[in-house]
Amino acid sequence: MHKKIIFVLTFSFSVICVHAQEIQARLTVLTNKVSTQVDKKIFQTLQTTLVNFLNNRRWTGDVFQPNEKIQCNFLLNIEQDLGNNIFKGKLTVQAARPVFNTAYDSPIINFLDDNIVFRYQEFQPIEFNENRVQGNDPVAANLPAILAYYVNLILGFDYDSFTPRGGDVFFQKAWNIVNNAPEGSGIEGWKSFESQRNRYWLAENMNNNRFALIHDVLYAYYRTGMDIFYENEEEGRNSIMTSLNFLNTINSENPNSMIMQFFFQGKSTELVKIFSHAIPDLKTRAGDLLSKLDITNSAAYKELK
Repeated sequence: MHKKIIFVLTFSFSVICVHAQEIQARLTVLTNKVSTQVDKKIFQTLQTTLVNFLNNRRWTGDVFQPNEKIQCNFLLNIEQDLGNNIFKGKLTVQAARPVFNTAYDSPIINFLDDNIVFRYQEFQPIEFNENRVQGNDPVAANLPAILAYYVNLILGFDYDSFTPRGGDVFFQKAWNIVNNAPEGSGIEGWKSFESQRNRYWLAENMNNNRFALIHDVLYAYYRTGMDIFYENEEEGRNSIMTSLNFLNTINSENPNSMIMQFFFQGKSTELVKIFSHAIPDLKTRAGDLLSKLDITNSAAYKELK
């Protein structure tokens, strides 16, 4: 059984939510940029169908109690109608993990995927078969494949944060989706040559032994770091510093890897709070290391130095 802690998580998006199996996903479809000539009712139907797809499917073989379900949020922003019932847009994926003995939830995934192309006709079923990811129509199969990919990543990160290497099976499933992903005109994000930072590289990093330390990072940061902060702040902070040292090793051996950028998205505020009350030496070391590893948010770490 997957053991969790009771927690509350609030997302800022307006959403639909129903009872889940392993996850409790909220999903919103935005269509502000879509032509007014398109009947927006189709997107309301799509939203309901996607929520049901995410929440009613069994993604694992484990039994989850209601308070154990993983909270996550998907925001599908449809930006273009390409004709022939094909749409293009972006997908924001968010997931958080409860911190033991608190009502606080630590962000574990906060990512924007800007390569979303799919076909959808109103009342068309949303289906996914991990043994036949392409489906009968690759463009129609692309959206459920993308959602299944991110659900498996969410599960992988969550399980890794509770048990050493606990998420391996889900990272492997995400990699299987990449290797059998839909192919067709306009479909992007699944191939190594398309970008240095896409679905391919994220799943590759999480399954490649060169990045094995990332699994230790997740366990040290959350289970032996954040989870014991309430009882022993110094020990928890030291474990989080250990996770940063692991990340520094990964970065030194694999510069400019996608997993580094992915890990730090949405975490700068939390990290500043963690180390703002550390002893001066640790505070300075953390500030220097964070500025080096998370260049995008380096300005946020100035107060630590």
